[in-house]
Amino acid sequence: MAIIGFDHVNIRTTDRARTVAFLTTVLGLEVGPRPALRSTGAWLYANGSAVVHVSDASDGERARATDALGRVDHVAFVCSGDRETIAKLRDLGVAARETDIPERGVRQVFVEGPDVAFELVFAAADVAS
Repeated sequence: MAIIGFDHVNIRTTDRARTVAFLTTVLGLEVGPRPALRSTGAWLYANGSAVVHVSDASDGERARATDALGRVDHVAFVCSGDRETIAKLRDLGVAARETDIPERGVRQVFVEGPDVAFELVFAAADVAS
């Protein structure tokens, strides 16, 4: 796998409206489109890229007893080498959750690290090859 660049950071919050208001008012980010996901939240854009994802900490699917205001849920990297990455994770015995997002043309691979989760984002063309 090769990391090509940074994609986004995901912040879990118990007050999405307040967090989004801060990010738009203070930092000048803009609320933009978000794919239909199982979780709830908002995506904030800078220069056409969704650089901050805000997730509701109370979301039943991913809610954790340790959730706290402002918790960084995961850091995402744009990557290449989907097949090699999956093979390496399996060889290392590292669990991964894969999700395809057709409207973005990507596959997400989530890996839990010791302190924070990581999302590896692969272009659909990379996944198909």
